[in-house]
Amino acid sequence: QTPTNHRAVKLTHQHPHHTMLLLPSSSSKLHTAFWFSTPSHRNTQTHRNRNIIKCATKRTGKQRYPSEKKKLKSKHKDLLSTSNDDKTKFKGTWRLCNLAVPLNQDPGKDFLEVSDALLQVIAELLKFPVASMLPREPFSVVRKSFDARKEPKFVHIVDMDVQKLLSLEPRSWDFISQLQPKVGLVERVHEGRDFGDLMSIIQDCKENSEGAVKGENGHSIFSKKLNKKQDTKKPKIAIVGTGPSGLFAALVLAELGADVTLIERGQPVEKRGRDIGSLIVRRILESESNFCFGEGGAGTWSDGKLVTRIGRNSGSVIAVMKTLVQFGANKKILIDGKPHLGTDRLVPLLRNFRRHLQDLGVTIKFGTRVDDLHIEDGHVLGVMVSESADELRLRSQKLECDAVILAVGHSARDVYQMLLTHNVELLQRDFAVGLRIEHPQELINRIQYAELASEVCRGRGKVPVADYKLANYIDKNDFNESSDSNVENRSCYSFCMCPGGQVVLTSTNPSEICINGMSFSRRASRWANAALVVSVTKNDFEALNYYGPLAGVEFQREFERRAAIMGGGKFVVPVQTVPDFLENKLSVTSVPPSSYRLGVKASNLHQLFPTNISEALKHSLVMFEQELPGFICNEALLHGVETRASSPIQIPRDIDSYESTSVKGLYPVGEGAGYAGGIVSAAVDGMNAGFAVAKKFNLFHGDVKSVLGKAHNAGLVKY
Repeated sequence: QTPTNHRAVKLTHQHPHHTMLLLPSSSSKLHTAFWFSTPSHRNTQTHRNRNIIKCATKRTGKQRYPSEKKKLKSKHKDLLSTSNDDKTKFKGTWRLCNLAVPLNQDPGKDFLEVSDALLQVIAELLKFPVASMLPREPFSVVRKSFDARKEPKFVHIVDMDVQKLLSLEPRSWDFISQLQPKVGLVERVHEGRDFGDLMSIIQDCKENSEGAVKGENGHSIFSKKLNKKQDTKKPKIAIVGTGPSGLFAALVLAELGADVTLIERGQPVEKRGRDIGSLIVRRILESESNFCFGEGGAGTWSDGKLVTRIGRNSGSVIAVMKTLVQFGANKKILIDGKPHLGTDRLVPLLRNFRRHLQDLGVTIKFGTRVDDLHIEDGHVLGVMVSESADELRLRSQKLECDAVILAVGHSARDVYQMLLTHNVELLQRDFAVGLRIEHPQELINRIQYAELASEVCRGRGKVPVADYKLANYIDKNDFNESSDSNVENRSCYSFCMCPGGQVVLTSTNPSEICINGMSFSRRASRWANAALVVSVTKNDFEALNYYGPLAGVEFQREFERRAAIMGGGKFVVPVQTVPDFLENKLSVTSVPPSSYRLGVKASNLHQLFPTNISEALKHSLVMFEQELPGFICNEALLHGVETRASSPIQIPRDIDSYESTSVKGLYPVGEGAGYAGGIVSAAVDGMNAGFAVAKKFNLFHGDVKSVLGKAHNAGLVKY
């Protein structure tokens, strides 16, 4: 969520359980970060030589919020009620948490099995006297994270199959009988569905009990027609966009028997890769096949982050992750505390995804743009499409369908405009704009890991390539100087941090400059980059005389055009060192190297944004320096402009059916519709929408909870 109640945050670990909690300090206007924090040091070199990061006290006892106390008490009560029975101790699976292995004893970040050192920690928890006598087979690592605080260590969560342990080592009986449940340390894993990939889940459900799983009313949640040939016409579903939401919606509907057509304005990943190569080498921008448009969506040529805020352990998220593994992702994403794919892994994954959809009978139309919707009496009857190369849209054709799932990304601005012509309701959304900052990766490694920086080895070492996450809440009452008169209450935070990555062009128009970051799977680049964005609202749009549902879109375009002019054309990006930005000056000296391959030009970035946004960035940089001493340096280079952190609009829809509240048969999903914020949440939203549409056409009964259990609504994600 966009931070709104704290001064600054620094995340230097990937702990699987702990959450950063922030409370306002009663003694000052500054805000205090609980659970952990890093002391501010003016002496940067002294800090870099330190190998210990101090931790603040975890909130306990009376310091906890009432809601935290209530939740903890309820969880502890449930745990005791299900675990005190001696008989239940010897059945099912126990989850062992917070199993810390010192860095010098762990094989490293890429080792996902039970190591000797981890087995020793498990034995100590079970009070089993000889660790070497414990068999490894009953134990499986379900999460592994690196914690750089205090003594560097890897923290594990391990599942223990009790019955398998007893069968292999009967002497463990006495030790398990003495095992006491404790919230967050030793817990029973609730019995229930063992979630697999999406295809297996649907297939297993169809084959179970004569092809059905019973819903709440006792009836089959799948249509019995799915298991035999049917003369009835299959529902025709058109899905616009092959990003995560579109692909997963198509997968669900195709597996359930619908006639699915996927429409993508861009090109398949093979051709798209060549088009991006032409952009980088020859500065030729294909308006419909670039870093934003094409198979896989904008996330394909990005870091491929799979971190999500909608519930890492929910059935929906697990199904998405295992589906990605089924199509070629490394199994490490199921265990890593901060999973990511990398562009090089996404390309073959998407190729496998495409082939599976085609095997299911899905028609995929690449290089095909949706020009219009065919609507009669408030109901969608089809879409008007043309070849993307037909810029004048002279040869538009009608594609009839029973429903349209609109899964476009947030750069499909022409689609927003088209929806307005049909009086489809669009709502303004707050979002964020700013700059992308780049440092040498070795510098970030030293800041975060101190002496451990040598263990990174450009992504091939024992510890992960260092990253960071920063946030700053700006309270205008904290600033009394006249120079700060334009400061307003707003948030500034880092976004899409790409360790070992590069800055790339995400413009879809040659007269605009918009940038993003990307990384390959190894994260071996010399640079680290992240967006530093400032929250903007309706007031900011209106200050530039932009009104209406698409005011945010025009607001984005304004700064993208300014950046293009400031860069001087040919996709050259305006840049400024952080010290110069803080002093609002343009040095005549050359700028440090940048990973951006189309060229940079020294510019005064204060002239890019309104004063209040520039001041917010300026004050936040100073705060970030206190949290990460060395963050402000001559090698730190700001690039302009980052404007597409999230969608500037939202298309209202029914919370249960996912259908547009304006037009029947239209289902807006994913990031472009304002209901997701990343690969995983977009995939979950598309998957849920797929089930909702299947239910509409009697291919599926009940709800998603019948198949995947209770899940967070991706549409309620805040930014």
